[in-house]
This record gives sequence, C-alpha cells and structure tokens, in this order.
Amino acid sequence: MNAKKRIQKITPFLWFDNGAEEAVNFYTSLFKNSKIVSITRYGDEVPGMKGKVLTAVFQLEGQEFMAIDGAAPFKFTEAISLLVKCDTQEEVDRLWEKLTEGGEKGRCGWLKDRYGLSWQIVPTILGRLMNDKDPEKSKRVMQALMKMDKLDIKALKQA
Repeated sequence: MNAKKRIQKITPFLWFDNGAEEAVNFYTSLFKNSKIVSITRYGDEVPGMKGKVLTAVFQLEGQEFMAIDGAAPFKFTEAISLLVKCDTQEEVDRLWEKLTEGGEKGRCGWLKDRYGLSWQIVPTILGRLMNDKDPEKSKRVMQALMKMDKLDIKALKQA
C-alpha cells in the first residue's frame, strides 16, 4: 500500500523587512523537528536585493512556513502570533528565554522576538486547568495566569 504524502494546505508566510535568513536559522535552531527546506535568493531583478531571501521554506516541528525579505515597511503585530504548546516547565523556560533575547516579554505567556514576531509559549496543561469541572478552580487559574509573564506550571496547578 502506497500512502500519499499529505500536502499542507495552509502555510504561514512571514514577511521580514530584512533578516529573513537569520530569523529562519534562529527559529529552526530552537525546535527539534525543524529544518530549512529551501532558500531562493533575489538576482539582479530588484535593485538592492541581490542575494537576499526571495523565499525561504522551513519547518518548525513539522509545520511548514515561508519567509521573505520584502524590503518594505510592513511590521508584525500582536494581531497574529505563533502558539507553542510545551509539555514541561523546562521547555517553557528555554523557549521563553531564547525568544525574548533582544525582544519583549509580554503578559500571559505572550512575547515578541527580536524580529518583532509574536509568540505564545503555553504549557499543554493550561487548557485542562482553565476548563476544570470546578468553576472556582478555573477562575483561580485565570486569575493566576493574568498576573504572569512567563507561565509557571506549578503555580497554575496550585491556583
């Protein structure tokens, strides 16, 4: 039996003003199941762009993304973010520290990396804790969450 390779139907496309290649290298270094699939560069067709990334296809934990050096003043905003579900506090801590280097720490697990891209670093247990059968427990978890920057699994469980 020959299984068909599943084609990802929706691919997030990240437009960088400059530095797409650096960002792609950084992101793929953070996640285990990640790789750069291909990089296509500008030639002489666009003045000032020769050698920069026209498209970079890469995977983070098997999810495909594309990036471009667009040389335009578009900026990332918090209106879209990448949510990363973490199994352990160690994973939360590692990703939080690496992604906030040169970026901004936010509230409730949100941050902006050095390239301006927003991320949510969230323990996988959070959904279960917030949807506890006991509405008072869920309320306490939400109250604890609202006071945190980087999320703390132990504190959320104790809420």
